Amino acid sequence: MSLPLRRAATAALLVLSGSVPALDVGHDEALRLRQEGRIRPFEQILTEALRQYPGGQLLEAELEREDGHLIYEIELLTPDGVVRELELDARTGNILKDDVDD
Repeated sequence: MSLPLRRAATAALLVLSGSVPALDVGHDEALRLRQEGRIRPFEQILTEALRQYPGGQLLEAELEREDGHLIYEIELLTPDGVVRELELDARTGNILKDDVDD
C-alpha cells in the first residue's frame, strides 16, 4: 500500500472511531507556549490539582494536545493511597476530568 493511501486509511479510521489520540507536547514547545502566555505555568496547575487533594504527591505529569486542546494530565497519589488521574485545561487550569487511575 502506498504512503498516501496508508495515510488516508489511517485518517479514515480515526474519523470513524470518533477520537484522535492525545499527542505529547515536547519540552521546547511547552516552554514556547508558556512564554507566549498560551498555557499556564505547570506550578499553577499543580497547585490547583493539590487543592483538590491536599497532601497528595505528584507521580506523573504530561502536557498533551487532545482534540485540539492543550491538556495537563496529572497523576497524584492521595494521602489515603489512591492514585488519581486529573486532566486540567492548560490555558485556564479548570479540572476537566478527575478519576481513580486503574
